[in-house]
This record gives sequence, structure tokens and C-alpha cells, in this order.
Amino acid sequence: MADSCVRVGTSEMHGMGRLMDNWDEIKTAYHVAKEGTVSRAAESLGIHHATVIRHIDALEARLRAKLFQRHARGYTPTEAGLELLRVGQATAEQFSQLQALIHGTSTAVSGELVVTSLGEIAPRVVPLLKEFQDMHEGLSLRYLAGSRVYRLEYGEAHIAIRAAAQKPEEPDNVVQPLCDAAVSLYASQSYIAAHGRPAGLDDLAGHRFVGSAEPDAGAPYYKWLEETVAQSQIVFRAGDFQIANAAVRAGAGLGFLSDGAEAVWPELVKIAGPVDSWGARLWLVSHMDLHRTAKVQAVAAFLKERLRTV
Repeated sequence: MADSCVRVGTSEMHGMGRLMDNWDEIKTAYHVAKEGTVSRAAESLGIHHATVIRHIDALEARLRAKLFQRHARGYTPTEAGLELLRVGQATAEQFSQLQALIHGTSTAVSGELVVTSLGEIAPRVVPLLKEFQDMHEGLSLRYLAGSRVYRLEYGEAHIAIRAAAQKPEEPDNVVQPLCDAAVSLYASQSYIAAHGRPAGLDDLAGHRFVGSAEPDAGAPYYKWLEETVAQSQIVFRAGDFQIANAAVRAGAGLGFLSDGAEAVWPELVKIAGPVDSWGARLWLVSHMDLHRTAKVQAVAAFLKERLRTV
């Protein structure tokens, strides 16, 4: 009976062989989508460029879908190719994790690491990621900041920093508390020279503000702004945080940035804050399949240590 748990019949072996053949093609297509050219993919995989082309042609025929647009500069993934890129990346990570488990727990932090977060905390996160990268030779970093929620189950990112009042309930993800993100009200020195410096939150009458262009902006500081000042005072409305950040620094009006922004941009002057009700609770989120990989564990521990005072 014990042997029956590991016995594999001839048909199963043939099926596994066909799966691995398909995986070679998928892995090749994944590298072409990632590298952008057949030659770079071939170099990365250590195979001949003709083999790369043969794998792509065979996979497109098998899937009955065009995965790439061919042009003089290389290969650009179609919509189907982008889906394959996401699946291929997640699968490659799982194979790496399996290999580490088979050959002993790997502690190497290498390869590509994709981190995503709110745009608001990008000024604090970027220097930390640079510091983390300096600690691990051979680590390639991709940082995606903005309002879009990247799907970890599709391999769009290894780890995400997300804001929520309560712990996100995501059954396929591992969610860890990170820190509280503090927010303050800032003005640029050029704004103060032109309009004066408010003495605090009780001295905002007549001042100009940078707000959100979104009518239902969820950020608590934008809700406070809409409830506190006259609509006529919100003279510049931005479509995202990066635009709002640039507008405040350019002197368009008072605006909200992560507390400590003056250390990154010396032209900024803190007017008030941090205010508890403007901030948010931050969480580290990783997919359960990749959570225990060395690089996810390492960057999670690093960010929790460094971002305690965000």
C-alpha cells in the first residue's frame, strides 16, 4: 500500500513528459516576452536562437494564438503574450522554490524582484529599495507605484505594500502588518514667497490648495480637504499622486505628502502634521506560493525593519 503512493504508470510518465516539453516552450516564450528579443532570450537561456524561434512557433500553433508582434526592434507581446508573461513568471518562481526545497533551503537573494506600493510612499520606498539592492549583488529590481492593484496571483509582483484600515482578507495571500503611514501638509518655498506661510490648520483662509481630480478620491486627507476648505481654494486638481507632488513642489498650492518629505525635497516646508486621521495602515502582501522564497522573505524583513517610522 505504501508503494502505491509513489507508483507512476506508463501513461502518467508520458503525460509528464509532454508537460515538461510544453514547459520548455512556455519558459522560452516567457524569456522572449521579458527580454524583448530572440537573441537576448537565447543568451539568457543558453540555447541557440533558432531553438527559441522554433519554441515560439510551436507554442503559438499549440495555443492557436499569436503571442508576439514581430518587428525590426524585436518581439512585442500581444495581449495573449502578456498573459503568458504573467503565468510564466509565477511558474518560474514556483520552480525555483521547488528546486530550493529539493536541494536544500536557498538563502540567495538574486534574480528579478518586483515590488508595488502606493505612489504616496514612493519617495520613502525608492531609497530603501536601492539600499536593499546594494546589499544583494545580482538582484534586479522593478518598482511599480500607483493606484492600480497589481495581481500577485498572476505574478505581476512578488510583494505589495497596500493601505487598508483593517487587515486585508485575501485567502491566497500572506498579509503582514507593516506600519502606519504618516501624512503632513506642505508648501513649497516659492508658494510661501508668493502667498505667505500659514501659521497652522487654523490659518488656511485665503490659501490655495492642490486636491484630487477624482470626485470619489479615497485618501482620507483629500476627504478632509473637501470638508474643510472652500471649493474655490482648491485651485489645482491632480489625477494622481505624482502630479499632485509635482504641483505642490512647483508652488501651485498647499498639498499633502508623506511626513518627512522635506528630507527628500528641501524646497518643501511643513505647514502642519502629521495628523492621525490623514494617515493609513500599511500592510505587506505576498502570494502564498512565493512567500517563503528567499528574496521575498529578505525584502519583507528589510522593509519591516526600515519602515517602522514611516
